[in-house]
Amino acid sequence: MLTFATLGPKGSNHDWIAQRYLTVQGLDYAGLELFADFPAAIDAMLVGDVHHVIQVAVHGSVADIVARYRGRAHIIDTFISPSQPMAVLTRLGVDKPTSLGLQMATREYIDTSRWQTLVGEPSTVDVAHGLLEDKYDSGLTLSKFAAQYPEYFRIEETIGTVVDPWLVYGAVPTCTDNLLVWPDSPAANLFRKQLV
Repeated sequence: MLTFATLGPKGSNHDWIAQRYLTVQGLDYAGLELFADFPAAIDAMLVGDVHHVIQVAVHGSVADIVARYRGRAHIIDTFISPSQPMAVLTRLGVDKPTSLGLQMATREYIDTSRWQTLVGEPSTVDVAHGLLEDKYDSGLTLSKFAAQYPEYFRIEETIGTVVDPWLVYGAVPTCTDNLLVWPDSPAANLFRKQLV
């Protein structure tokens, strides 16, 4: 069975967007394995435990992955996708939050100066779990957790969706000596319209 890998945990943006990518590619039958970090996912691909890895291009480990695995793990596809809607959630009963949990790649989505303490987490789902465990007062996480736990959280600030580029890795390259580009892409069509 064709198997893809991405960052967990279940319900994270990586999981959600990877599932959407597989559906659009007509690969609903493919497996999706969730990993704690990308080096482990790439290593699994290189030994044949999974076939491909999907990673958001703004993830902090992208430069390291591309450099460390050069010549063995190849970027074979790219795509653009909006994330799940996000928000800053605060625990009910906390009037003046002083601590904020967040996945550090999301830090610039908001002005964090109003919180005295920032606590980094591996994913936005882990932020929601940390809020439920009272690890911090507020958390930048997926908006859906406010609806799932209305007795625990209030929405402090709505972020909405964030559109990011995504990378798909494989052991066999799709780009060798030539530029690999989609000449009839939405961007290419926009460029042509702007010339008129």
